[in-house]
Amino acid sequence: MSLSQPLVAVLQEFGSAFSRPTWSKVQVLIVGTLLARGRRTVTAALRQMGLHDAPNFSLYHHVLSRARWSALDVSHGLLRLLVRTFVAVGSPLVFVIDETLERRWGRRISLRGHSRAPLASSKQCSVATSGLRWLVLTLVITPPWTHRSWALPVLSVPAPTPEVSQRLGRRHKTVPQRARQRIGLLRRWLPAVELTVIGDQTYSVLELGGACTRRRVRLIAPLRMDAALYAPAPPRVPGTNGRPRVKGERLPQLNQVLKEAQTVWQRVYVQWYDGRRRPLDVTSGKAVWYRIGQPVLPVRWVLVRDPAGKPEPRAYFSTCPRDRARDILTAFIKRWTIETTFEESRAHLGLETQRQWADRAIERTTPSLLGLYSVVALLAHALHPDGKIPIHRTAWYHKSQATFADVLAAVRRHCWGNFSYSTSAYNPDILEIPRAELDRLAYAVCYSH
Repeated sequence: MSLSQPLVAVLQEFGSAFSRPTWSKVQVLIVGTLLARGRRTVTAALRQMGLHDAPNFSLYHHVLSRARWSALDVSHGLLRLLVRTFVAVGSPLVFVIDETLERRWGRRISLRGHSRAPLASSKQCSVATSGLRWLVLTLVITPPWTHRSWALPVLSVPAPTPEVSQRLGRRHKTVPQRARQRIGLLRRWLPAVELTVIGDQTYSVLELGGACTRRRVRLIAPLRMDAALYAPAPPRVPGTNGRPRVKGERLPQLNQVLKEAQTVWQRVYVQWYDGRRRPLDVTSGKAVWYRIGQPVLPVRWVLVRDPAGKPEPRAYFSTCPRDRARDILTAFIKRWTIETTFEESRAHLGLETQRQWADRAIERTTPSLLGLYSVVALLAHALHPDGKIPIHRTAWYHKSQATFADVLAAVRRHCWGNFSYSTSAYNPDILEIPRAELDRLAYAVCYSH
């Protein structure tokens, strides 16, 4: 298999993480998985590459289950390449962190547990389903082919439930604890860059906020309306006995601030999730978040309400007290981009369709599929650096910006050689397609597994 120069320029960044024999197979699996439809198994990738009769097919399975390579090294290389490609030199980096549930069944999957299914659950009813829970860290960028932000996965690790950890005999780590480790790793990889991490209610934890502050990382997340907020500690009077105070007087709870008539609200206009400008009323202030036994955490809190009454009022915080209320709200809106990434990965990259059973293969396959989302963006940028990606339009769906489906289609078309076959000498309307290419195309069209 020979890859074109744009593909080689992108993929060669990851070659140093593998041995030479393994790397040749990894490239086959990457291109075959991009071309595959339906299930994303090793078998499907080999069939797309015309290797369904290869006698050494088991060696391609060994890439995931037995080969020696570090997923952290690959993640580090992917992050460096994404920053170099999509981020201007010296610009701050914004990351979104969240969990996703990979619905899987099978008694041989040791990491499988029962977790809450967010799409099927509500405030009145909580639905649990079988699967693997993953903690995913994504880099938020704005690619040249759209004005919307994209969340590109760079690091994914399993986050098993307490029951699974107990069954495996491991010390259980909560999601915030695992997030703290990944954020520390991120700071080691990027020691001199301004970092912002955005999370949902799960990451609204005092210990996580303190760890981010010590690592010079800004954390933005929702804040409980009844959070214990205090005024900063007053200056210590000379000659005072005892330990210095760490906090001042208790501040009113945010649900009380919401109802007080003397609260001063400011009208701001932000770009909402649907891309439209939306008016919101905000009020904010500085405080220290405190709980007994924990160091105080200086924060900037923001209380938001909709003039129309929908949605419900919410509160957010930033561990950088100098931030403005509008900037905190605008940054948090970017959190939704990771939900789009999860949905697109399921719809177009076959997430939840793999069939590995070995622990090592499972711990590698799902992060690889999520990382493939970022690789597709890199390949598209290498093929169309000007951002002019062909957009598929229909009579019933008008769009002016490329979506992930358009980007993936552009990469697939290039992998197929842009269908630039020789023209028949007798009829210019007839293309001479090699038999092997025709068989691969027929399989891609006729088989969905």
